[in-house]
Amino acid sequence: MLSSLRNSATRVVAPVAAQAARSMAIKAVNPNLKKVVFVDGVRTPFCVAGTEYEDMMAHDLLREAIKGLMARSEITGDEIDYCLMGTVIQEVLTSNIAREASMGAGLPTKIVAHTSTQACISANTCTATGMGLIQTDHCDVVMAGGVEVMSDLPIRFSRPIRKRLLKLGKAKTPQAKLALFSGLGLADLTPQAPGVAEFSTGEIMGYSADCLAASFSISRRDQDAFAARSHQAAQDATDKGLFKHELIPVIGSKGNTVSADNGIRPTSIEKLGALKPAFIKPHGTVTAASSSFLTDGASASLITSEEYAKSRGIKYRSLLKDFCFAGCDPKTQLLLGPAHSTAALLKRNNLKMTDIDIIEFHEAFAGQVLSNIAALNSDAWCKENLGRDRVGEMRIDIMNTRGGSLSLGHPFGATGTRLIKCATERLKFEDKKLALVTACAAGGQGVAMLIERVPNY
Repeated sequence: MLSSLRNSATRVVAPVAAQAARSMAIKAVNPNLKKVVFVDGVRTPFCVAGTEYEDMMAHDLLREAIKGLMARSEITGDEIDYCLMGTVIQEVLTSNIAREASMGAGLPTKIVAHTSTQACISANTCTATGMGLIQTDHCDVVMAGGVEVMSDLPIRFSRPIRKRLLKLGKAKTPQAKLALFSGLGLADLTPQAPGVAEFSTGEIMGYSADCLAASFSISRRDQDAFAARSHQAAQDATDKGLFKHELIPVIGSKGNTVSADNGIRPTSIEKLGALKPAFIKPHGTVTAASSSFLTDGASASLITSEEYAKSRGIKYRSLLKDFCFAGCDPKTQLLLGPAHSTAALLKRNNLKMTDIDIIEFHEAFAGQVLSNIAALNSDAWCKENLGRDRVGEMRIDIMNTRGGSLSLGHPFGATGTRLIKCATERLKFEDKKLALVTACAAGGQGVAMLIERVPNY
C-alpha cells in the first residue's frame, strides 16, 4: 500500500484551478502565551446507530461521559469555569446540549456552557476555544468534548406543512383549521431528514471521497487494505486492553452495561474486495467498509494551564502545543482540509513531517486519508495549493495504530476528543515526544493539532 501511494503522489495532477482557496495566513506562535495541558479525557463506547443507545437522547449520553470524567478527575466541579461541547445534528429540545448535559451531570450551575458545531471537528473546535480562554486569562479550567446520537435524528415536516401548523393556532373555527391544509400534495406529506449532501454543492460526501480518490489514483485495493488495517488494529487494541484509559461503561437502552465499541469487524482484504461501490456505481472505489459508519457516542475532557495544574498538584497527561484550522473549496477539495491544516501547523512550529512520532488521523473514508497523504507528498499539489515544495510523507506505520473512525466509529461531535486522548495515551505507551492529530470536516474544512508528551506522565 505504501509503495503504490508513493507512486500516486508523484503522478497526481492538482485537482483544482488557480482560484482554489488557500489555507489561512500562517502567523508565528506567540511564545508568551500560557501553556495549556490536557488533564484527562474519556469517552463512552462508540456504538453503531440503532443498537445500544437507540432509545437515549444525546444529552443523556453526554451526561454520562461528563459524570465518568469527573469520577476519575482530581479537578472538582467548582474549579471548572466553562463547558464547551460539540454536536452536529442538534436535538431541538436541548439546543444548548452543553448546558443541559453539564447540569444533568451535577456540575454547578455557575459553570457557563455553550454548544459548538463545526461538523466532524466540533470537539476539536471546543478544545481550541478552551485553549484560547485559558491563554487569555478568562478561565483556569475548561471542559471540552461532544456527542452525537444518530439513532434519533430530528425528522421534520415539510415546509408547506410547517407553515400551516404555525398558523393553526390563529384559526378560530374547525372549518378554518381544515382550510389551512387545502392545496397540499403528496410530496408535502413526506418527512424531511437532515441533509446528507453538502448544502453549497449538493454533493454527498461519499461521492466527493470517490472523486478525490480517483484524482489521486488511490486504488480500490489500497482503500480496502487501509480499512482492513483499521479494524484489525482496533480489535488488537481492544484485546490488549489499550482503551481502558479512555472508555467509561454506560447503561444502554436495554438496561445492560455497555463497555466496549461494537462496530469493529476484522476481515480480510479479499472479502472487502467483494463489496460493491457505495456511491459511484458501478465503477467507484469507495464502499461501505471503507467509509465510517453512523455512530452514537460521547466524549469529555478537562484542560487547564500548566501553571494552574502545578499549583494544585494536578496530574496532567500532555501539552496541547498548538492548532491550525483550514478552509478549502468544498467542490474540489471537500476532504483535503487535513493536508492544508497539517502543512500550516508544521510551518508555524518550524517542524518537518519527520519530526512527528505519532499520528491520529480521522478516517472519514479510507480514500480520503490516503488522498491527503498523497497530496502532502506531492510536489505538484503542494506547489499548486500551498506555494511550496512537498511537505513530506505521512508514515502509515505510525498512524492510527489502535484503529480509527472506520472501525471504532465516528459520532460527529465526539471524535475530536477521542483523537486527542488516544494520541496522548500513545505518546506514553510508545515513549514518544510529538503527536499530530488531524481531521477533515464538511464544508471543506480541516484541523491539525500538535500534542507533546510531558515528563510527569
